[in-house]
Amino acid sequence: MDKKSIRLIIVVLCVIALLCVVLFSGMLGKNKSDIIGIENKGNVLSTEKTELKVETKTSYMIEGIKALPQTDLKAGCEVYACTVLLQYLGFDIDEFEFSNNYLISRPITYDEEFQRYGPDMNSAYAGDVYTIYGYGVYSPAMAKSINNYLHTTGSDMQAIALKNYTLDRLCQKYIVNDIPVMIWATTYMHEPYVKASWIVNYVDENSDKQIGDVEEWMQNEHCMTLMGFDEENYYFCDSVSGDITAYEKEISQQRYVELGAQAIVVK
Repeated sequence: MDKKSIRLIIVVLCVIALLCVVLFSGMLGKNKSDIIGIENKGNVLSTEKTELKVETKTSYMIEGIKALPQTDLKAGCEVYACTVLLQYLGFDIDEFEFSNNYLISRPITYDEEFQRYGPDMNSAYAGDVYTIYGYGVYSPAMAKSINNYLHTTGSDMQAIALKNYTLDRLCQKYIVNDIPVMIWATTYMHEPYVKASWIVNYVDENSDKQIGDVEEWMQNEHCMTLMGFDEENYYFCDSVSGDITAYEKEISQQRYVELGAQAIVVK
């Protein structure tokens, strides 16, 4: 083989190697940048990737969904939010049946030195949902509670806990497809702050704590059902106001993030 042929072969191999490097780098960049949310499907986390082309809407309202006023369950905003969602989907259930039979809950107790004990809120509702001595529950335990109910109905629908989606993404993925979304924010979008704490004495597979860790409860923690949006506001079935309530987009997103950017859909 002469020198000219050897040089030609070397040039071809270099070009092929360069193309491989470019293509591989592009794949790595896409994998890192396109992850936009996490779904907890039966306690198995899966990442969702952006579509190449997404047609977004500037406004949409789910029709036929009604708010329930938070009357008898004084600390049961999560129960009211999920009841609104389930009733919209056609299930025959009210807040009393759900809280009495399906809500996973654990009491807040005290020792002789008045130290509080209670559950990780990712694992169970903390306290008594019927009284002011109830605190709340987060999306993994609430999704598990909803699935407790769905399993009794014979439905193939499933409650899915979502994490780190923006409210706008929830709207474009679910609301525009007539799927309401339970979200955690604050009452009237007031600022949250740590008001109470206890030593964790109950955990399950959804917990991010261990027995003996400290759970902190945020004052104004609130759960609502997202059901619409326009250019300025998000619209919620709000059990505290007892009606469909509009909250400005920026403050809604801020409070939602402050409460952990957590949500639930049933589909």
